[in-house]
Parts: sequence; C-alpha cells; structure tokens
Amino acid sequence: MQWRRRHCCAHTAKLLYLLSLLGVLVFLVHQVWLPRLTGMPWWRGHPVVYGGGGLQNTKTKLNMSSEHSMWRFVIVPQPTLKIDANISFHEKEGVSSPRDPSSDNTLAANTSISGEGDLKGMITHGPFSYVINEQDKCSENRPAPFLVLLIATEARKVEARNAIRQTWGNESVALTLGIIRLFMLGKNEGELGLLQQRMLEAESKRHHDIIQQDFVDSYKNLTIKTLMGMNWVAMHCPRASYVMKTDSDMFVNTEYLIYKLLMPELFPRKNYFTGNNMRGFAPNRNKNSKWYMPPEQYPSEKYPTFCSGTGYVLSGDLAIKIYQASLSIPHLHLEDVYVGICLAKLRIEPVPPPNEFLFNHWRVSYSSCKYSHLITSHGFHPNELLKYWHHLQSNKHNACINTFKERGGRMHAVQRIK
Repeated sequence: MQWRRRHCCAHTAKLLYLLSLLGVLVFLVHQVWLPRLTGMPWWRGHPVVYGGGGLQNTKTKLNMSSEHSMWRFVIVPQPTLKIDANISFHEKEGVSSPRDPSSDNTLAANTSISGEGDLKGMITHGPFSYVINEQDKCSENRPAPFLVLLIATEARKVEARNAIRQTWGNESVALTLGIIRLFMLGKNEGELGLLQQRMLEAESKRHHDIIQQDFVDSYKNLTIKTLMGMNWVAMHCPRASYVMKTDSDMFVNTEYLIYKLLMPELFPRKNYFTGNNMRGFAPNRNKNSKWYMPPEQYPSEKYPTFCSGTGYVLSGDLAIKIYQASLSIPHLHLEDVYVGICLAKLRIEPVPPPNEFLFNHWRVSYSSCKYSHLITSHGFHPNELLKYWHHLQSNKHNACINTFKERGGRMHAVQRIK
C-alpha cells in the first residue's frame, strides 16, 4: 500500500511539473512572444474579427463610435512597408511592380523634396481657398513659436473649443516659449451651415484661433482638414520648432509634451515624427465598416507605419515636406494612414515615443499621477476636460508619492512614478 502511495505521488509530482512548464510556455507566448510579433501589448485587448455587418471583439461586441479607434485594423505581423517613389501601391512580398504612370494609385517619381527653402516658394493654399485665416498669427516680426497646436474640430463643437482654450490649449501654458493654437474646420451646407458660419466668424474675431477652407466638413474629408493645417504651417509659420495635430475630444498634457518630450533647451529636431505608433496594420476590407479601405484605392496588404490621428507630433520642418509629398499622392480618407504614406514617400520612419503610454488613443482612467506622466488621452466631454485639467494643475507637484498599502497582513510598497 505504501509503495502504491509513493508511486501515485511520484506520478502526481511529474504531472504538476509538466503543467507548470506548460503554464510558463503559455505565459511566454501570450505576454512576450506574441506582443513582439504583432506589435500590440497583450493587455490592450482580445483578437478582432470582422464580419456579420459589424466589428466585434472575440469576447464581447464593441461600441465603435470613436473616429480613431484602436480596433480599426487587423494586425498583420509583416516587416514595415517602405514605399519607394518609383513603385506603386501594389507591392507584395518584397516584389515591386513597375510604376504605371496612368494609374491613380501610384506615387509620383519626379517630386524633388530637397529642402524647405526650395519648397516654400512652391506652396499655395491648394485646391481649396481659405474662408477664415490667421496668416499674421505667426508673422516674421514675432518670435518663432516653439509649438503649433492643430486641432481638428467641427462647427457645432463650441463647448469643446472653449474648454480647450481654458485648459491644455491655453497659449499661456508656456508663455515664454510661444504656443499657437489653431482649430481646423471645413464648411457645412444648407441653412444650418450658413448659421454656423456666421457664428464661426464671430468666434474667430473674438479668439483669432480658427482656420477654415472651402471644403465640406465631414469624416471623409479629415485628410483634407489635416493637410490644410500642414499647408498653414508651411505658408505662414515655417519657423515653428514643432507641430502637434490632435482632436477636440482629447486631453493633452501640454506641459509634459513640451518639457519632457520635446525639451526646449535642446536644439529642435529635424525630420522628427512621433505618436502612438501603428506598425504592421492591414487595411480594413469590411464594406460595412466606416474604416473600410477598398482594394482599388489601396491594394497592398498592409499600411506603412503611421501614428494614430488622435495625437501626433512632428518637427516644424516636416509640415512643408508632408504637404509637398501629398501633392503627388492620391488622397485616402483615413487621415493618419495617409500621413504615414506621405512619410513613407519621404523615407521617414515615425519614431516610437520613449514610453509607450505617452500617447493613448483610448480613454485612460484618470488619476493625477497617471495624467501627470502622459501626453494624450481620448474621449473627453468638455466638462470632464475642465474638471480633470484643474485637478491636475492643483496636484501636479505631489501627484505621485510613494505610499504603502496593507495587503494580506503585509506591507507592500506601491511603486509610484517619480
């Protein structure tokens, strides 16, 4: 009987040992190897599937209302696509098809992008004229601004603009450095559009922070709206050190962006582009999705690296280069993807931020400690923005302190960011 017990215990021990090895293997695959392969951390969500007329998570259906949701694309673990000026979008598996001059989806090979000085004289307002402009906001008789904030918005979002003016978009956040805040808009049609236009013009006279061109303001035209901002910097503010493009429902920690990421004490970078890097993402081929990308518009199996349109930062010299590159690249309605394609044409790779939690294209639960060490968080109502911003300002100097919590009868130090 004792022999049988010892024999049983030995088998049980072996079984537990094998199970523990299997657990370690699952852990490594799920939390280490898979994130490295796909570029997405394991904790950001479950695999995404397309079909059934909508986008849903493999565990629960999702409400996808955000314009720049992290679930727009399927991750494809492939090397980063390098778009050359002499090849078309039909590049597959490292084999480049010859450039067809008659195709609407090819990149122009003859665009010379040699330097800002050569380009400045070539830049005009583009195919759409300015309805509202602030061409003197960055005039040569003023010091060159350190940062230009380009904020995509809509005419009806008056409360959001007012909240931004009082919080992260306030130009006094770094008064000695110089910040320029600009809200970017198109035009609306009909009687409502005329009423909104009169209100916008009055708002512009009061705040002098609106630029608008004569194109229809819609989700499909977000690319045109962003290119308007690049055009404005290229034409009217080429001496700016840095530019940030973001949206009007964002929380932006402007101070952390300026003093911790961009560091004004250093010489401004050149050809610099960073944000929430989206690497190895494939076009969404679900026709029922608002992010659907038709194969005839973009036949390749994945996008070049781009940064989420909720918030990205570029050096001032890149604005004119991106705009110039766009003149020879057919427009796509996904603005952040399109800017990534322009960067690929320029052979400029977006730089990953020093901390992957700095730029968030999702809503981060608020705490003064977390928000004092991030740059963007998504999905804010104007009232929330005012509340959290003022709370952060009053707590930013002691937001993160080492505290101790009693857990399970033992004292555990809770490591806070210093």
